[in-house]
Amino acid sequence: MISIKSQKEIRIMREGGKILARIMQRLKKQVRPGIKTCELDRLAESLVLKYGKCSFKGHDGFPACLCTSINEEIVHGVPSNRILKEGDIISLDIGIFYKGFHSDMAVTLPIGKVKPERLRLIKVTKKALKIALRKVRPGNTFGDISNAIQRYVEAQGFNVIRELCGHGIGKNLHEDPQVLNFGKRKSGPKIKEGMTFCIEPMVSIRDFKIKKTRDGSGFKTADGSLSAHFEHTVAVTKNSCHILTNLKK
Repeated sequence: MISIKSQKEIRIMREGGKILARIMQRLKKQVRPGIKTCELDRLAESLVLKYGKCSFKGHDGFPACLCTSINEEIVHGVPSNRILKEGDIISLDIGIFYKGFHSDMAVTLPIGKVKPERLRLIKVTKKALKIALRKVRPGNTFGDISNAIQRYVEAQGFNVIRELCGHGIGKNLHEDPQVLNFGKRKSGPKIKEGMTFCIEPMVSIRDFKIKKTRDGSGFKTADGSLSAHFEHTVAVTKNSCHILTNLKK
């Protein structure tokens, strides 16, 4: 069942989302060649704990506050002593539990100077999220969101990851519905005012098949091809949507 949030609940989620966006801005400034992903995680946790709790730490046994997924890793990469190198790309995925509600967001960043194909992958994935957000309004369906992501990504010669998806969010980190990155227009549940969910395009340069990472927590592309990931938490308004994990509003 897809929960409908009250205006008071959405105000709380908006506060938490803005806090999370500010934390992400701090983290982005620290991403550079030579830094260890565990250092980014320590900073992330210290910032989150000033306002609330880490959404991810302890969720299904995940050991960290921040997900750091590098190159072929798609999501749920565990921070470690691994050092970021010039030419890598990294997805930072973070959530906060603030005043009883979760918010969740992700970005993919280049490390130093990277190859043009990697920059293009990041650009396409970010734009896929932007295109998907335009479909969030009452009366549309979740299939409209999914189809918009798939059509744009595939038109650019890339593939959407099909076994992972976005999700509803609120008092629980993962709620109904699933927000797929592929599908048919006019399919799935209708979007209604008061719904809150995460849209998160995950894109591979080549094949969309995935497998678990060696540590068992994360996922990576089965063929070792590069992957990128962007995510926002949104609330459906009367005529469109409000991006909760955004500093601009």
